Parts: sequence; C-alpha cells; structure tokens
Amino acid sequence: MTLSTRIFARRPDFGAIIGVALLFVVFSLIDFSGWWSGRTLGNILQFTAILGCIAIGQAIVIMVKEIDLSVGSVYGLTGIAYITLEADLGIPGAMLAAMTIAGSIGFLQAMAVIKGKIPSMIVTLGGLFAARGLIYVWTGGSVRTMPADSRAHWLNQLFGGELFGIDAAILWLALLIVLLSLVVWRTKFGNRLLATGGDENTALSQGIRTDRVKTVAFVLCSLLAGFAAILTLADDPRTHVTLGDLMELEAIAAAVIGGCLLTGGRGSLLGAVLGAFIITSVRYQMISLGAPASWYITFVGLVVIAALIFNQFLARWATKQA
Repeated sequence: MTLSTRIFARRPDFGAIIGVALLFVVFSLIDFSGWWSGRTLGNILQFTAILGCIAIGQAIVIMVKEIDLSVGSVYGLTGIAYITLEADLGIPGAMLAAMTIAGSIGFLQAMAVIKGKIPSMIVTLGGLFAARGLIYVWTGGSVRTMPADSRAHWLNQLFGGELFGIDAAILWLALLIVLLSLVVWRTKFGNRLLATGGDENTALSQGIRTDRVKTVAFVLCSLLAGFAAILTLADDPRTHVTLGDLMELEAIAAAVIGGCLLTGGRGSLLGAVLGAFIITSVRYQMISLGAPASWYITFVGLVVIAALIFNQFLARWATKQA
C-alpha cells in the first residue's frame, strides 16, 4: 500500500466514500435510467441536504462522546414554530423566534448533562418526548399553512427557493460543510472538540473547558436541526404534527455510517453528509423499485452495524499506523 493510499484510508469518512462509490455502481446496474435521471438525483440531493444538516450536528455531539436523541423533535418543533408564528411576527421574526427555540433546547439539554451529571441519552430522550408533546399541545393536532405572499418573501425564498438553478438547501448544506469543517480541522475549538471526546480527563488537564465545548456542541446540534426545518418549510410550507418523527435515528445512522465513533474523538462532517446521502438514496430507490418499506429499515440497521464494525477496525488500524 502506497503512502498516499494509507493516508486516504486513515480518513474517518473512508468507509462512507467507499459506500457511496458502491452505491452508484449497484444502482447503475439495477436501474441505470432511473438512477441517473436529473429528477431522481435532484430529489435525492434535496432530501440529503435536509438530513445532512441534522447529521452534521449529530456528528459534532458524537465527537464529544455524547448523543442527542431529540433532534427529530427539535426539527419538528422549530418547523411548527416557524409556520405558526409567521402570522404574528412575519417571516423574519418567525424565523428568528424559531431558531431561538431550537438553540434554547440545546442549551437546556447541555446544562442538564453538564451540571446535572445526567447521561446525554436520558436527557435528550426526555427532550424528544417533551418537544414532541409541546407540538401537540401548541397546535391541537392541526397546523396552518403559510399564505402565498409570505411564501414569496425574499427571506423565505433565500432558504426555500432556487439559487443559480440549484435548490437552496443544497447550497446551504455545501456552505455549512465548508465553514464547519474549517472550524473543526483548522481552529483551536476543533482541537478542543476532538480532545474532549477523545479523553476528557486529559483535555481537562490541558486546561480545556470541556463543559463549554460540550455546551457549544449541543447548541450547534439543535440549531442545525432547526435550520433544517427552516429549509424544509421555506421550500414546502405544508406540514403536520408528526414532522421530523424518527429523524433522530436516521441522523445518528448517517453520522455512524460517515465515520463517527460513539466512543468520541473521531468523526467527519463530510462523512455524516455522505451517510445521509446513502440513507436517502436507498430509501428513494427502494420506493422507486416498489420494495416493501421493511426492507429499507432492515437495510439501514445492517449498514449501521457494518459501519460500526468497519469504523472501529479503521480506528485501531490508524492508531497502529500512527
């Protein structure tokens, strides 16, 4: 194995890159014309952009050796807030209020984990049910639609329309990948993020404020889930109270497939997006080919298990190489 090949194989997202390549080969052989149509790839990329935003946030939390099970409900609550508050606050006010709600949930959960010393799985599981319950209490089970003049607002179009002939969600995801990847791999905060997840005691001994790092991670995760909801409803404001149901599981799966270790300290934001692409592609193609819905769930479960095993192997191999 050449030096360049070894370096490439040590990337956390190596498995996801191989997975995407295999995906293109398999679907090209099974359904070439359907897979390579502009409509198919356009729809897959649009849905990937939504799930990818949530998966990036989940990856950041997993990197600090925590987990957030509430992102699906935060996604739903933020979207409902955006639609509901628009009548009183207008598009800018509703967007700001909805994102404030999302960020506040992340902050409160971080405080419960850090100050209350409660496992993040328990805290965010409670957050999942609380946010979902709040949706039903707030809406009474029905959600209004956004009027046509509000849909045409320039700010709504900025997040839900098309820019340069490309769905805005795809461009926003690309921008997020670039900016957040620079933060993770080129800033002190990124080093502290990975150090906190790798060995918290060692990070504390080096003077790293691990509580502050974890707080930022949880808030970012909730904000990205909320932003995904804004992208969704700015494009299509018709929604329902089950918005975001079970998306937290897909986001975790995408992050794991993308190279994140649940033991913390290792992961890839690009890998999380590639994981979201794999999940979205499989779901879309299985529906297109008429396969039962249970096949999709089974496939995701098997891929997550395989990804965990493969990523653990890669991590051990990379450690030996280092």
